[in-house]
Amino acid sequence: MSAFEVNFDGLIGPTHNYGGLSDGNLASANNSGEVSNPREAALQGLEKMRMMVRFGLVQGVFPPQPRPDDWTYIDTRMTGEHTAFDAARDIPRAARTDPRLLKVAYSASAMWAANAATVSPSADTLDGELKLTAANLASMLHRSFEHPTTTEVLRQIFKATTTVSAARVFPALHSHPDFGDEGAANHVRLCADHGGEGVELFVYGRTAGESTAGFPARQTLEASQAIARAHGLRPERTVFARQSRKAIDAGAFHNDVVCVGTLDTLFFHEFAFEDTPGTLDALRRAGNGLFALKSIMVPAADVPLADAVSSYLFNSQLLQMPGEDRLVLFAPTETRDTASTARYCEALVAGNGPIGRVEFVDVRQSMRNGGGPACLRLRVVLTDAELASVHQGVILDELKIDRLQDVVRLTYRDTLTPADFADPDFAVEALEAYEAIVAALDLPSLA
Repeated sequence: MSAFEVNFDGLIGPTHNYGGLSDGNLASANNSGEVSNPREAALQGLEKMRMMVRFGLVQGVFPPQPRPDDWTYIDTRMTGEHTAFDAARDIPRAARTDPRLLKVAYSASAMWAANAATVSPSADTLDGELKLTAANLASMLHRSFEHPTTTEVLRQIFKATTTVSAARVFPALHSHPDFGDEGAANHVRLCADHGGEGVELFVYGRTAGESTAGFPARQTLEASQAIARAHGLRPERTVFARQSRKAIDAGAFHNDVVCVGTLDTLFFHEFAFEDTPGTLDALRRAGNGLFALKSIMVPAADVPLADAVSSYLFNSQLLQMPGEDRLVLFAPTETRDTASTARYCEALVAGNGPIGRVEFVDVRQSMRNGGGPACLRLRVVLTDAELASVHQGVILDELKIDRLQDVVRLTYRDTLTPADFADPDFAVEALEAYEAIVAALDLPSLA
């Protein structure tokens, strides 16, 4: 069946800040407390989406989540009070009594749509239905409260609560460390073509009950297995592989920091997997009769693991462009600006391998918080009929991008400091910006 990959990027929200809340994320830690630029961040993200549209690809967008999240710092107060949220009263009180929790409430991390859900195309599922499971993001407090809103947004966009449904959307797994799930950031789909049956690779960092000391391994095997069962995947076409501890300790908090794949090509660092030969053998066996795996392993001698993490060479989009025989790697400018990865990219495209071109995009505001081009998007393979059933307000063209940029310029602050969180007026301002965005996308408000 004919199908194509649609990238749904998260629109960076008006509370974009450098909170330093993400353990194991080196960029987040290194830039903690710095002044952020929400307007610039959102405009950069929208220009990235515009590039995809101009390349001739189908591009979608997810709205930011409403912030501040009042539940986070009101219902978790140890006061016994459960009154309705009032910015003038509650924001100053939260700033005095628990500024960290207030910072959590303002988190804009839902912009990284790769963590929104795990997606199985209809070609892979036994009942022929597109499946999405929202990620519980249980490892980090500032992300753990995203999933109810994520589930509702996915159901709005894919019309999963109507009789004309593009997909089935499952709520997040139980939010317990044993079922820690970080979504598509630890998931790769390989196939001969997007519309055909594929192989789904789930990468995990630990099993239930293992220690989470040190840099946390966020994805569990048990979570990955539960999602594969819920999606009705064919066991013989499903592979579970362990991420290397060395990569996690180096700052690869998600597998997409050291690995990316599309169609029949897997592009990864030498230290991406605990057992690289075993992982590749399992993928070849799972893909038998469907495709011949093309694996590109980047040696640590060419790109040290530290450079792979800081440049986000692998946190790039690997794309099939209309009219091109070879794939395009859509990488952050940091990859171009890092000597080892710049040299590697030159050699990569000079060869006769499956990747024929590298394009660079400026998403520095996101990168400073530890999220590259791949973090910002969720890949969803859709047939023509499934795409027609999707809420069309989120499928972008250049005119819609222009309108969203107008909203951003009108409602987002140029700069944001940690002290701004204590201002009740900023809370009102951020929610008004959110309302303007969902109105532009013709989506109902969830504030």
